[in-house]
Amino acid sequence: MSSSDGVLSDYSTPQTSIGSSRSPTPDLIPDKCPNCFDDCDINCSKSGQRERVVFPAVGNICCVGAGYVGGPTAAVIAFQNPGIQVSVVDLDEARIRKWNSRHLPVHEPGLIDIVRVARDGTKATEITLSNDDNEKVVLPSREPNLFFSTNVSECVAAADVVLVSVNTPTKSSGIGAGAATNLAALESAVTSVAQAAKPGTVVVEKSTVPCGTARTIREILTLHRPGVPFEILSNPEFLAEGTAIKDLLYPDRILIGSSQTPTGLAAAAALKKVYATWVKPSKIVTVNLWSSELAKLVANAMLAQRISSINTISAICDQTGADIDEVSKAIGLDQRLGSKFLKAGLGFGGSCFKKDILSLVYLARSLHLPEVGDYWMSVLSINEFQRDRFVNKVVSKLNGALVGKKIAILGYTFKQDTNDTRESPAIEVIKTLLAERPAEIAIFDPGCSPTEVRQEINRHVCSSNATPLKPQGPVEAYSNSYDACFDSSAVLILTPWDQFRYPALAQKDSAFRKSDDQSVENPQAFLKPVLSEMDIITLSEYQRAKSTSHVMTANSDPLSRLFNQVECPPGCIHCQNAHQADGVKMSESVDWARIAYNMKEPKWVFDGRNIVDAKGMEALGFRVESMGKAGTRSPRAFDV
Repeated sequence: MSSSDGVLSDYSTPQTSIGSSRSPTPDLIPDKCPNCFDDCDINCSKSGQRERVVFPAVGNICCVGAGYVGGPTAAVIAFQNPGIQVSVVDLDEARIRKWNSRHLPVHEPGLIDIVRVARDGTKATEITLSNDDNEKVVLPSREPNLFFSTNVSECVAAADVVLVSVNTPTKSSGIGAGAATNLAALESAVTSVAQAAKPGTVVVEKSTVPCGTARTIREILTLHRPGVPFEILSNPEFLAEGTAIKDLLYPDRILIGSSQTPTGLAAAAALKKVYATWVKPSKIVTVNLWSSELAKLVANAMLAQRISSINTISAICDQTGADIDEVSKAIGLDQRLGSKFLKAGLGFGGSCFKKDILSLVYLARSLHLPEVGDYWMSVLSINEFQRDRFVNKVVSKLNGALVGKKIAILGYTFKQDTNDTRESPAIEVIKTLLAERPAEIAIFDPGCSPTEVRQEINRHVCSSNATPLKPQGPVEAYSNSYDACFDSSAVLILTPWDQFRYPALAQKDSAFRKSDDQSVENPQAFLKPVLSEMDIITLSEYQRAKSTSHVMTANSDPLSRLFNQVECPPGCIHCQNAHQADGVKMSESVDWARIAYNMKEPKWVFDGRNIVDAKGMEALGFRVESMGKAGTRSPRAFDV
């Protein structure tokens, strides 16, 4: 994931091409020792010093940036550490108002439950586990310790630790345009921190940054506060949008990079204690600063590479009759490979993978490693190839002519269970389809209201001549799948929302539990003197499981410990959007038979995410084309 913040706008410098053989060496390439920040050789004497330095216990944390990373991360830290005051600051007043309301600016399963506990506090309550009067759990009240504010200087000044979680997009102009990372927002945020922070504050990189950025942060701090001691840590996030809360509650690892000086190591130890409240010490890894910064880029690049790799095989499957799902399963059983990120489809989107690969390419080429840069650029090229291959298949199956036809698109966000549309494959698909002049492109996404989709279309698809939206253009957004698909010639599945699957999922995974967690089935686990917040999460899941109702809402409170949220003022646009979409978000899966009944023959479904069963859909009257799987009317389909 990448944070999103309105701290500072872009800036311009003279332009150069990513492919230039004379690409300048960026200032961010580390030329100072990660142990002491001085010019020294690899045998730095300070790396061997181990005099004991202990930082005071962290009592106040400020997160600068209230976007997709900063907000959820700060919320979970506050949730798990009731004794620590956590403030989230941002210059975007509208965003902060949302964080303080019932309409959070970030859609993540389980996020509202976490925020309500930490932001609003809880009531004391008593839970009966069974008919036995002795099996009761008393939950004490809890005071709020999560705060959202636009007062940056005040919150920074009070903090022991400042997390910098601002947007670091790819530069759009100047040197390295299209590849290098734009650190303008980071520079602005660190400048604000330098001017307000108290001596000894630990400044933590949460944003994804190029290798060597810690040196730049050090220089900014020294420029504005010469002689004042600060420690810099790198603590990159490894969250996946749509599962961010589960990723934060059950992380594979927490990575902390620091200088290898006594004070640097002590700062890392202090941050480690914050995470150790709920994360096993063995999963908290400490390394030097440069390793931490580079590891984040490489992690995203490797994941993207895996997606592009399996998508190349899906293209071969399309030509041979092999089934990509069967191939993926066969190779995923190899323990050296594993099964993750072997799902073929339309390709990756989002703000992270492409941006981080471009940053890695820019770094490699700046270090005069063109072969390395070319290798990683090929990952992006395959991603574009797969998307174009999908659209070409759509146009080809519709006889090369979309004029006069309605095309329905299910899914606009770049992945399921999020409202993030940045770098969504749907954007480029829609642009390509527009050139074919269809009668209508109808869009529905469970994570975005029609108003939000229209705004995004105007922002990313609009040409200089005219808007593609109706009535001037053919694009329209709908509040449900049935209206979007009505009278359409083809349905394109672009986002793998669970609502679109066929057959439907029997049960959706909990946002708070690991799939192998069986503790929710044992009520005796809750009969102990003190329950941690993780215990209370499990207790909440246990109470949900006991409930006879199968209808869950986003504000469900099975423990009756939450306070009522503040009502919005009359005419709240967010309430109107939520009311328009909630019936679909929390409903059962799409009724594909109903969609088939109201479509035009031959009722094409182009499954860009391989989430519907072709045989079952054909029985409903559809023709189905998937990625790396023989189509329902292909001579290779179902004959082996």
